[in-house]
Amino acid sequence: MGLWMMPAKPTSITGLAFTPAAAARPGCQRLRRPESSPPQGYTWRVSLFKSASIVSLLTLASRVTGLLRESLIAAMFGASALTDAFRVAFLLPNMFRRLFAEGAFSQAFIPVLGQTRTQQGDAATKGLVDRVGSLLTWALLLTCLLGVLGAPLLVWAMASGLQKEPRGFEAAVVMTRWMFPYLGFISLAGMAAGVLNTWGRFTVPAGAPVLLNLCVIAAAWWGAPWFTTMGVEPIYALCGGVMLGGVLQLGVQVPTLIRIGMLPRIGLTWSLLKAAWADPPTRRIAQLMVPALFGVAVAQISQLINTEIASHLVTRSVTWLTNADRLMEFPTAMLGVALGVVLMPRLSAAKAAGDAADYSAMLDWGLRLVVLLAVPCSVALLTFSLPLAATIFHYGAYTADDVRQTSLALTGYGVGLLGLVAIKVLAPGYYASQNIRTPVKIAVFVLVLTQLFNLVLVPIYQVAGLALSIGLAALVNATWLLVGLMRRGSYRPQPGWGVFALQVVAASALLAVFLMWAASSYAWTQPGSGQKLTRAGLMGGVLLGSGMIYFIALWASGMKLRRLLRH
Repeated sequence: MGLWMMPAKPTSITGLAFTPAAAARPGCQRLRRPESSPPQGYTWRVSLFKSASIVSLLTLASRVTGLLRESLIAAMFGASALTDAFRVAFLLPNMFRRLFAEGAFSQAFIPVLGQTRTQQGDAATKGLVDRVGSLLTWALLLTCLLGVLGAPLLVWAMASGLQKEPRGFEAAVVMTRWMFPYLGFISLAGMAAGVLNTWGRFTVPAGAPVLLNLCVIAAAWWGAPWFTTMGVEPIYALCGGVMLGGVLQLGVQVPTLIRIGMLPRIGLTWSLLKAAWADPPTRRIAQLMVPALFGVAVAQISQLINTEIASHLVTRSVTWLTNADRLMEFPTAMLGVALGVVLMPRLSAAKAAGDAADYSAMLDWGLRLVVLLAVPCSVALLTFSLPLAATIFHYGAYTADDVRQTSLALTGYGVGLLGLVAIKVLAPGYYASQNIRTPVKIAVFVLVLTQLFNLVLVPIYQVAGLALSIGLAALVNATWLLVGLMRRGSYRPQPGWGVFALQVVAASALLAVFLMWAASSYAWTQPGSGQKLTRAGLMGGVLLGSGMIYFIALWASGMKLRRLLRH
């Protein structure tokens, strides 16, 4: 496949922005578009599709190992006050991670990083990476210290209902202190991922989370029995797995940073930190982080409220909700996160170059893929949640009742899955324009709306009501973001959406019939001791059959799937 370049405007190829200024830099040659060039947008569509496919496949590996991790934890430890304690302790550094890694920091850092590279070149970008890395490292050291010291207060704020069983509350405090430093490693890994993604290096950052899952699996399989022989609660072994996983996620990205010459040099003196803070692009990132912090805070407050409510419901509710969330993250990460990761640098480059047409076309392409893939996933969660939960979690100490409660929560998430995935594509449409305030305002409204839904739904549906509230609010959030982009003229839907939507709905309806039949044709929660492999095999067959039915139905309806890539 050839690479084409319009001489009058910058274009992004596999994550690299080529401009007249860039062409003048050593080692860069300006490419001319031949007369037999492909249709406009072909190159970036092919490149984006390949990048998204790589990220999605690696995310699939991460989610598969994540489900193995959760299945092993469920089988070994079941659902109890101690597993609730571990969930809460693990959620705390992950909540703060969204401030320093893929949340507020990335929303502010990646657009400025992309703009600096497009307009000023790699040397200026390296200086920006050094300055930002220095400030982030010191901020993380202080935050981790405060988190370890303030663990009792954090646990109480997150899940005061754990005090119903003092043993669970005390365990949550201990595990929070063990795992909170994970925040520092995973946040620096997030910064590394932002740099590598801007350079078009998606493979290593997308595959790094697999290491965390493997470390926790090893801790559960080998560490927990060893802790038992030492007279220590075996669940504490998981904390060591989490910490090791954080170290490895950062470490595995360092060699690639070195190869592209972007390993940050951390300033160790106050004068260097003052100079870093005085740098205009660095201050611009800080300015953008202020509204982004509010947006992330809103999302974390929502999660905090939901966990707090769950901790006051029946014991094990936090575990049920968390396990359902893990399954729901499977499609959201594979679809929404993968698309968001590859779109963000490209959208930032297009905005910096003033290319409004490509900017809108990229959003349209991303949204079509969201609808194409998220709608059948939503159908699966709505009609097939019990078999999914049973196949993943129904082992050892995880009972049939635990499976049923998890599946109900999973169904609630399924209602809003399309919105949850679409947000991952729509929000970067604002961030790439360095407009973070609008998504924040929407998030504040959605937070209030979520709690109003909770007031109505939780008394009726318990844990499932919490998940349903999140799903409904996500649909409102995504719709609002979409309308805002269209009103601003940033996104103009391309022709053919009506027919496309009808084709997806028709194929999804056929899929729903098949899944309802499959769900009722086997006793998924009552297999004998020798039938669990059979159940797993049936699940694989159902998923394979679902994919074939859906895509054959799309083909029969006349959809040309290649047009999503080439036209």
